[in-house]
Amino acid sequence: MQDAYHGPAAVQAAVDLANTLRPIKGEDALETVEQLREFLADHPAAAPRSSAANQGPRHLTRADLTEVRALRETVREMLERAAADPIEAAALINDGLRRNRATPVLRHEDDRWWTEVISDTDRCSAHLAATLLSALASVIATLGPARLGVCAGLNCRATFVDLSRNGSKQYCTRNCAHRASVAAYRSRRSPR
Repeated sequence: MQDAYHGPAAVQAAVDLANTLRPIKGEDALETVEQLREFLADHPAAAPRSSAANQGPRHLTRADLTEVRALRETVREMLERAAADPIEAAALINDGLRRNRATPVLRHEDDRWWTEVISDTDRCSAHLAATLLSALASVIATLGPARLGVCAGLNCRATFVDLSRNGSKQYCTRNCAHRASVAAYRSRRSPR
């Protein structure tokens, strides 16, 4: 993923943002401003640059939380649709970048060049949208839309991005893959 400045860290932040909502379990890990602050602290690649420079997130508000939750819906919908409807997934990314006034810039530091997508506003959600959506766009452009998906586990709707070499990931974690394997084994072994 040569175009994504933050690369895998930004991709993982996008997946983690989408997975703050667990629809099957009815859990939402992004209901308070404090939870948003914790998410940003756990994902420095996604935190606004001003946050990193000031050694902590700027003052976050309920409006920031509302905007980030709306972004989460876009990211989650895009991850859910990417493999089945890549054109719609691309439209979601493009619309999200456009709405957040995201612009690509060319950077140079320590004899290294890279492109980065930034937003010209200081809103937390705009920075997240620029960083996370551009990282997911890079995955689609370099590895293809089939690398984005939803866990195949029966009781799981977590999203994932497959950055592996062979691109055969079907489950969000090894735990989900193991549960599916055990269930399949038990199904085969049960008397008919």
